[in-house]
Amino acid sequence: MPINSFLYPGAKFIPGYEVANSCRFNRADSADMTLSMSSGGSATKFTKSFWVKRCAVGEQQYLFDNSGETQIFFKLDSGDTCTLGIYEGGYSTQLVSTQLFRDVSAWYNFIIAVDYTNATQAHRARVYVNGTEITAWGTETRPSNDSTTFDTWNSSKTHYLGSNASTNHYFNGYLAEVVHIDNAQLTPTSFGEFDSDSPTIWKPKNVSGLTFGTKGHYLDFEDSDNLGDDESGNTADWTEVNLAATDQATDTPTNNFATYNPLLNTLNVPTFAEGNTQAATTGSGVNGGFSSIGVASGKWYVEFKLSAHSGTNRCILGVTSNPAEDDRNDEYFGQTARSYSYSAEIGRKYNNNSASSYGDSYTTDDILGVALDLDNLKIYFSKNGTWQDSGDPESGATGTGAAFTVTAPASTDTGNYFFGAGDESGSHSCTVQANFGNPAFTISSGNADANGYGNFEYSVPSGYYSLCSKNLAEYG
Repeated sequence: MPINSFLYPGAKFIPGYEVANSCRFNRADSADMTLSMSSGGSATKFTKSFWVKRCAVGEQQYLFDNSGETQIFFKLDSGDTCTLGIYEGGYSTQLVSTQLFRDVSAWYNFIIAVDYTNATQAHRARVYVNGTEITAWGTETRPSNDSTTFDTWNSSKTHYLGSNASTNHYFNGYLAEVVHIDNAQLTPTSFGEFDSDSPTIWKPKNVSGLTFGTKGHYLDFEDSDNLGDDESGNTADWTEVNLAATDQATDTPTNNFATYNPLLNTLNVPTFAEGNTQAATTGSGVNGGFSSIGVASGKWYVEFKLSAHSGTNRCILGVTSNPAEDDRNDEYFGQTARSYSYSAEIGRKYNNNSASSYGDSYTTDDILGVALDLDNLKIYFSKNGTWQDSGDPESGATGTGAAFTVTAPASTDTGNYFFGAGDESGSHSCTVQANFGNPAFTISSGNADANGYGNFEYSVPSGYYSLCSKNLAEYG
């Protein structure tokens, strides 16, 4: 099962080992990392482990590759299968899964374990996902004898992380805990373990004590000024290409943050970017982005930054209980009884297609806060740190200045509320960056919730929390 997947009830836990950071690869930036490697590595054995949170499906995306006639690569295919290839004028190994990987809300751990000297042919190249070996292959080519070798880590080549050497099929998503073990074929238990309380959930282990070998490396992405810093002791530092300090993320396998969920959009699909924290609407139909996490109880805080708009500013943001239905029906936030919103143009709020004057208008570079109190069924909106209509999200049942009293989640069609932003007019467009606690844009101040999670521009109201798996497990 994907770790912390919100497509699976109960798939939430608090792990022992904490992964602090990941690296956000934005495909539109042609972002990747490169490493020029000299000779000296094994020609027969290696193990690679890496955690992946993908941001788009239906696209060919390379996780790693290298230059030269001999290539070892691993990719997510356009059909959402995965492929391991070792190519030397022909494939000595080609494994294409029948299993699909389409969950954009979850983290996957892929482990590639190769030993061409293994006497058992089926064990010369093995692929594991979340601790379990993949055994069903649509295409299955393996070395015919145990004397086959490859020179990928035994000669001078350029290696790529997040892309491939020739056709630039860039990865679009997050990578964490990237490990390469030279000259050893390890099992999954070197990198992770099943949770004792939820035995179908695979979680990471501390890998810093492993023997990495001559050409091994370990990227933990904890240095924002040097994301390619190798922590294995081999000083195999990678060169960042079109990556910045803001691409260091706290969305990790041990604390999974909400993002926009592109799988919810079928009619009017925005352009998603920056690890699915940015949605640009198209100006054709009403559309927007919706959070990958829905909440049924508790108090939650989110920020949105309006980055751009065309023509009249028709940006709108808020919550809805059924985002997929809103998209199918071409409905903006606040058009139905199940959604509540704050509009940019002249300062209005919407519910059930009824508008009333509310707060200030907002425009490019303004940051809008949304505080959803499901304990008292109230919602509040702020502009640049000021709660509109003298709202007080900390007023509890009194609901001082609340924009709306919302329907109890249990009485909605999905039992949850989802945050989102978009436009209210099919002839206009806007770009909105969501900060569910893991922003892709620069935060000038830095404010966390009471649990220490999230990074917000403005103070989080007391008792409210960022949208991440740890908070969800405790309060959601």
